[in-house]
Amino acid sequence: MLDIFRGLKSLIRVSHIHIDSPVFRLHYSLTVLILIAFSLIVTTRQYVGNPIDCIHTKDIPEDVLNTYCWIHSTFTLVEPTQSPGRRAGYPGVSTTTQDKEKKLYRYYQWVCFCLFFQAILFYTPRWLWKSWEGGKIHALMMDLDVGVCSEIEKKQKKKLMIDYLWENLRYNNWYAYKYYFCEVLALINVIGQMFLMDKFFDGAFLTYGLRVIEFLNSDDEDRADPMVEIFPRMTKCTFRKFGVSGDLEKHDSLCILPLNVVNEKIYIFLWFWFIILTVLTVLVLVFRVMIIFSPRMRVYLLRMRYRLIRSDAVDLIVRRSKMGDWFLFYMLGENVDSVIFRDVLHELANKLARHNFHHISGFKGDMTEP
Repeated sequence: MLDIFRGLKSLIRVSHIHIDSPVFRLHYSLTVLILIAFSLIVTTRQYVGNPIDCIHTKDIPEDVLNTYCWIHSTFTLVEPTQSPGRRAGYPGVSTTTQDKEKKLYRYYQWVCFCLFFQAILFYTPRWLWKSWEGGKIHALMMDLDVGVCSEIEKKQKKKLMIDYLWENLRYNNWYAYKYYFCEVLALINVIGQMFLMDKFFDGAFLTYGLRVIEFLNSDDEDRADPMVEIFPRMTKCTFRKFGVSGDLEKHDSLCILPLNVVNEKIYIFLWFWFIILTVLTVLVLVFRVMIIFSPRMRVYLLRMRYRLIRSDAVDLIVRRSKMGDWFLFYMLGENVDSVIFRDVLHELANKLARHNFHHISGFKGDMTEP
């Protein structure tokens, strides 16, 4: 199983250039890796064995019966009048009568495709942000993430970065809002996928984790295993064929689904993982709202994250810039060498101070003219 994850590491590589938050990276890196690995696991007989094994008679070849029941789905019998502690045999497997409702299981053929489709959806916000970002941070870095270069080259690159930041000051709001939209899209995706899987499992997924916790804490005699109800290990399958006289013969067969032992573990993990992702993403978005409406929060974050920068320089930069500029500065600080980034922001603050002084002096001069 470790070989699967080793092979997928080359597909999901997180760049050393950070253009997003750690929580956002969990959506498109670790989650995509997990979903693709699960998709491969459920299709690999090395770990699961045969996905279905049905008890057959001599009249029906084993491969024919297994293939038929896999394609046309299996079923269990719903017995609402029986309490969990009084069930005889395996839950849902008994003689078929008219007063018992059949519950069909059609999902297991589609689990690998659904997991792969979920991985694509989780990567979509990252793809969208990467196309909108257009390599802006990478271009502004100019290999200054490592401060080992000649002083002349370092000075030239810092001047280019300062000139760009100065010329585009107060014009970066859309840059930040596009990224925040992608974070909102990531939250919509993870919540939407929980409802998608709830539909996939006939309304049983949203409460799946809570029911498992309740099952583990209940008495042995009175509890019904929700993992067995959603992912049964034994089901029934009805096969019809024509006999030697031309009459239709009905064969009621028991089928074992070893794949569901893996499926139940996969989806209980995904339930808890999606809940954790949802909570973390909501907290990040609340944090973004605070950043948008609170300049003091932006000052505090820059001071805490980049302690080499003077407090008065941070105050001046945040006061004279907009939220999008702050976001660009913060992302640059994540990627550029800390000493170089300090020098860049100090020089930018000096330019802002000089510009403010000239503007005020010119304004006062105009007032003194007759």
